This record gives sequence, structure tokens and C-alpha cells, in this order.
Amino acid sequence: MDWLDTAIIDSAIDVVKNIAFALIVFLVGWLMIKWMIKWVEKKIEHSKMDVSLKPFISGIVGAGLKVLLILSVISILGIPASSFVAVIAAAGFAIGLAFQGSLANFAGGVLLLTLRPFRVGDTIEGGGFSGKVRAIQILYTILSAEDGKVIYIPNGSLSNAGIVNLSQQDLYKD
Repeated sequence: MDWLDTAIIDSAIDVVKNIAFALIVFLVGWLMIKWMIKWVEKKIEHSKMDVSLKPFISGIVGAGLKVLLILSVISILGIPASSFVAVIAAAGFAIGLAFQGSLANFAGGVLLLTLRPFRVGDTIEGGGFSGKVRAIQILYTILSAEDGKVIYIPNGSLSNAGIVNLSQQDLYKD
């Protein structure tokens, strides 16, 4: 009976050690992620990148690092991470099917932010609307019309349609 008590105490100590180590890794990792997001934002501010890319890039970096941190903590606790990766993949597939329109807007936003047919402050015509670009967000581009109306154009339709940039009309004159 004495050997059973020591085995239980030894395994309880191992479990407590694993939980404590996982908690320390989580806290240190969370602080490092916050630091890395601030570092990325600072690098973006000092680069020639558009201001509208800052929330997109810092959000992607933060989300990716948080997923890696959670998977690391799960594996430290002794839980097989492969099952969680499979669940994340299946959830991503289901969410992708459910939000096809939003994903088209997301992809359009990525295209607009990387190819840069227009910038914040330009006057454009696109998607059946015209106005001054106030913000290029990941799902929508926000215009302000001459009559003061605020127009939200989905990036999916904007990236798949013709865009007339009235602010760049002098750049390509022969």
C-alpha cells in the first residue's frame, strides 16, 4: 500500500510541474506576442507601407503567434496537438464555406492592399460609386462622396471590377 501512495504522489507532482511549466510558457509567450506585435507596428510606421496595412499585418501576426502559443501549451500539457490541428483545419474549412462572400472580400482586400491601385486620400470610381478613399480595410473600402455620404464598398467587388483612380490621371499621360 505504501508504494501506491508514493506512485500517486509522484504522478501528482509531475502533473503539477507540467501545469506550472505550461502556465509559465503561456504567460511569457503572451507577453512576447504583445511585444512582437508592437515591434511589427513600429517597423510598419517607419517603413514606406501604407497606414491601412498596419492593423491587417499586426492582426495576422498576432493571430498566428497566438495559435502557435496555444498549440505549444497544449503539447506541454501532454495532449496530442495533432487532434487540435485537425479540428482547426476542419473548422477553417467549415467557416470558409459559410463565409464565401466575406472570404472574397478578404482576398480582395489583400489584393488591394498589396497591388495598391489606389491609396488613402485618392479619389476613385469603382463598384458603381465614386468618392475620396478614407480607409482601405480588410473587408471594405470606405469612400466619402462629394455630398458627404459615407460609402462602404466590399473589396471583393471592388477588386474584380474596373477602378478609375482620378488622383493618378496625370501619371500615365503620353
